[in-house]
Amino acid sequence: MATTLVLTAIGVDRTGLVAALSQTVADHGGNWLKSRVSCLANRFAGILLISVPEPNAAALKTALQALGSANLQIAVDESAPEATAVAYRTVKLELMGQDRAGIIHEISEALSKHRVSIDELVTEVQSASWSGETHFHVNAELRVPRDVSTALLRDVLEDIANEFMVDITLDDVPTS
Repeated sequence: MATTLVLTAIGVDRTGLVAALSQTVADHGGNWLKSRVSCLANRFAGILLISVPEPNAAALKTALQALGSANLQIAVDESAPEATAVAYRTVKLELMGQDRAGIIHEISEALSKHRVSIDELVTEVQSASWSGETHFHVNAELRVPRDVSTALLRDVLEDIANEFMVDITLDDVPTS
């Protein structure tokens, strides 16, 4: 039987961090299942999902935490069982417009009120070369309860889009 671990790491970016993490996982018979890693402002930030044979889990946790230092903090937790896929569907959200403080707060608060979970959120601010304005771009993957319609979410989010003068697109992701 396998144990599933979630690892988070954040610290000063340097060459070899992913290699050190992956070597430690491999040394304990673990399998790197899924990850998101990024370098932001010269800081490494990553979250990983790892499967490891149950007898090796404690040793892997200890070894991963030992990689931590003053310049790299690592936390390792056993994952909780996933929510039942039957009760939810996936919706993609894209937002684009002039940057204004509070956009993420307004959207996340509206989604939360409708029991929508944000499974993935990628944001970026870019300078629009033709106008000199700062544009904000969001891509998100939402876990939406089946009893909450996309039309309802669209109405709620379009109110925010009008307030902030941004464009919002919602698309249902087909189930496989």
